[in-house]
Amino acid sequence: MTGATDSIEGVGLPRRRRGYTRAIFRAPQIGTSIGLIVLLSALDAAVVAPVPLAVGSFLWLFLGPLLLPALVGTVLTTGLATALGGRISVRRSVLLGLTNVALVLPILALWRLAGLFDGAANPSTAIILLLAQGPVLWFRHMSLYGLAQPSHARALPASLAPPLLSAVGVFAVFGVTPLLVLEAALFLAIGLGASALLLAAADRPIRREFGTSGVGMIRPLLDHINLRDPGATEFLERFFRRFAIVADLRVTIVTFSSAGRRRATWALPTVHPGPFAALGASDLPRKLAEALGEEAGVVFVPHTPCTHDLDLPTGAEVGQVAELARRLQRTAVAAPVARSSPLLRPAPGSWARAQQLGPVTIATISQAPEPTDDIDFAVADRLRRELQGQGDGELALIDAHNSYVEDRGDIVYGTPAAEKAVNDALAAVVAARDASRPGPVRVGVAARTDYSAREHGIGPLGIRALVVEAAGTTTAYVLLDGNNLLIGQRAQILQRLEGVVDAAEVMTTDNHVVHEVDGGINPVGERFAVELLARDVRAVVEQAKGELAPAEIGVASDTLHGVPVLGPGFTVRLLTSLGDTLAVFTNALLSTFLLVLTTSLVVWLALR
Repeated sequence: MTGATDSIEGVGLPRRRRGYTRAIFRAPQIGTSIGLIVLLSALDAAVVAPVPLAVGSFLWLFLGPLLLPALVGTVLTTGLATALGGRISVRRSVLLGLTNVALVLPILALWRLAGLFDGAANPSTAIILLLAQGPVLWFRHMSLYGLAQPSHARALPASLAPPLLSAVGVFAVFGVTPLLVLEAALFLAIGLGASALLLAAADRPIRREFGTSGVGMIRPLLDHINLRDPGATEFLERFFRRFAIVADLRVTIVTFSSAGRRRATWALPTVHPGPFAALGASDLPRKLAEALGEEAGVVFVPHTPCTHDLDLPTGAEVGQVAELARRLQRTAVAAPVARSSPLLRPAPGSWARAQQLGPVTIATISQAPEPTDDIDFAVADRLRRELQGQGDGELALIDAHNSYVEDRGDIVYGTPAAEKAVNDALAAVVAARDASRPGPVRVGVAARTDYSAREHGIGPLGIRALVVEAAGTTTAYVLLDGNNLLIGQRAQILQRLEGVVDAAEVMTTDNHVVHEVDGGINPVGERFAVELLARDVRAVVEQAKGELAPAEIGVASDTLHGVPVLGPGFTVRLLTSLGDTLAVFTNALLSTFLLVLTTSLVVWLALR
């Protein structure tokens, strides 16, 4: 089968994740976090309790300054944050309570260890429990400032609740004196000040580049990811819209019909399906499938040659593209195919293959088995211009986007790779048109959608297959709704399709909705074993082949003028700023934590 001999060298290559994606994580289940709070509170109490251990002393310490403040503070955190205009889920609030008791443990352990050498010079049990609330407030405030409300005044009550309850617990166990109250207040003030320093430092890169608070975008981002909150989505898309430029976008629709019924529709807008989650043009395959409706049959949205420069900033621009796609769907008059060709590669080593199907020539570009990723729109535009006047019909040009190695495989205009891509695609299109011959075409289509980005790395449109019987051959076009396919896995899938069809291509949509899981990039094949993926692809192709029926094909294309897009450089600027933010935050995290501890110890010594 054509393409099945691709090398699989490179499988298992280490993949460096983009730094900013490490901040994406999923909070544990509430029951799990509460269980860990109880366990760590017990460990904290055991570390700080007098030796020999007495049950009564242990229980007072366990309940008073540790467990009850963590649990009650969790409830108060959610309520106070909500009352003051913020938002934090109970699940994340409980996780934050878990970090309180976890952060205290190493501080208490160091205190106990120091006491073995010189107990007289060590702070008392009451003091060390109060001192530990400074780091707790430091961590809580930096978290709640972004998670709940980007305002120090509005976030402070929720930040303070558990540390104040712990201080009350210390006073209940050890008694209250003016000096203890003063020390507790100073420790908390130090923690709050260090947190404010950290937040100011982390906010600088995005504020400097875009004039807005990066920390203030954390809550809307989480609300969009976790809740698809319309207000959060609008906030983030409004940010993107501020930096948009206008561009002309071409939209091509190819329809496949049998017996007067639409079997499948290929939607090919020159739009990149990003930037992230479901913002703007991200999740474009699902959005276009829903817009085209059931009358479109099974909708395919392959990745066209373009980069993040052609991300759409908001849903309004997606709506413009969808409206044009609906209009083109109505005007793409289906007709019997007069001439067709097999899927052809013009020469060994060519990056392109093409197939003539009546009024449309389908052409795919892939550097596989080498890394392959985004192709500049200018490359496709040059190819279209060179093809003008060389035969009739539309060109459906696809970036197969099917051999992932991070930061490799882009085809940039003006490079030798771009020149080869244009020449190979031009030769493939000409070869397909020259090889076309009269004869009917039959198509079959199938899809499987029971996948998830978290478990399989596959978006909501799942696996789709269109099988075409033309010019005496069968060809399968397989589309995976995901962000690229791990290098080498295309070859294994094609090998699994041998004997089912004569030729095949495996493509991905480059849907960036799959980024919103821990780990970020999430290419197909990273979470879902290739053996299982190839098995499912074969099953979908076999189903499509079993439904072959005489087909009529229609095609229509038009240009949408003056559409806002993110434009050149915006995504690089944003990702660079996010990376700088994470780097600053990581460096300042340790330094401000040590600042809290050392300053608190200096204050304690000064007040002795």
